[in-house]
Amino acid sequence: MTVAATVPVRAVQTPVRRALKVFFRTPSGLVGLGLLVIVVLCTVFAPYVAPYDPIKYAPIDRMQGPNVHHLLGTDLYGRDLLSRVIYGGRISLAVSTISISLALIFGGWLGVLAGYYLGWVDTVIMRVTDVFLAFPAILLAIALLAFLGGGFWNLTLAIAIAYAAPFTRVVRAAVIRTRDTMYVEASTALGAGDARLLLRHVLPNAAGPVLVELTLRLAYAILAEAALSFLGLGTQPPAPAWGQMIADGRPFLELNPWVSVAPGLAIMVTVLGFNLLGDALRDALDPRLNR
Repeated sequence: MTVAATVPVRAVQTPVRRALKVFFRTPSGLVGLGLLVIVVLCTVFAPYVAPYDPIKYAPIDRMQGPNVHHLLGTDLYGRDLLSRVIYGGRISLAVSTISISLALIFGGWLGVLAGYYLGWVDTVIMRVTDVFLAFPAILLAIALLAFLGGGFWNLTLAIAIAYAAPFTRVVRAAVIRTRDTMYVEASTALGAGDARLLLRHVLPNAAGPVLVELTLRLAYAILAEAALSFLGLGTQPPAPAWGQMIADGRPFLELNPWVSVAPGLAIMVTVLGFNLLGDALRDALDPRLNR
């Protein structure tokens, strides 16, 4: 009786425990998680971490290299680069997080409808999705910003629209794979409605691939935000943004390369963290790999 009583508990807990065990035994995943924790903490507590005001001019300190007072040096206007990199992370992380959340909500629910109902609903949604996937995301975002104009919210909306289609395709595939399982068919036979099937059975069991895609798209969104800011389509000066800082330092690469190198390193570290985390989550959530 003791064995019979413990079997259901182990059957429920084993997949979760196995996924956590695989993740915490993956060094790359822990490194990625650590990098992201450091970046997020620095940006959230930027007023307490940054040593200087990121937009305060100090002409007497202009174009200094790394030194005791300015660990990453200063830019053309004497502003501390370390402080600007830390505050710039707020904009990059905010744009990427909000835009990818909007893309997941809109594109994800379209994928749910297409994968669950199939038929003409699937045909219409996927043909529209194919049209958006035919354009590179960065070019689509540039076209949208040319119509909407620059700025924080327009940049966020453009990136969200550009990355909604990939979520539609990923969620559709996950829902199709889940809707044909035996436990969904059993719930249908017992009279469960569509809303109950989606919320209780289909979506929770389709969350693994979507979670991995979410982490990777966050990295893509940071790169897209940096590229668009580099082109002058993002947040406008004097507010610091990583891409805009790289563009500002481009004329002074020979005189003081740190003006561009510092924000470039911040982008590299953040994107690397998301990629390592996504790879580790994929290994942990895929039963074919962690078995």
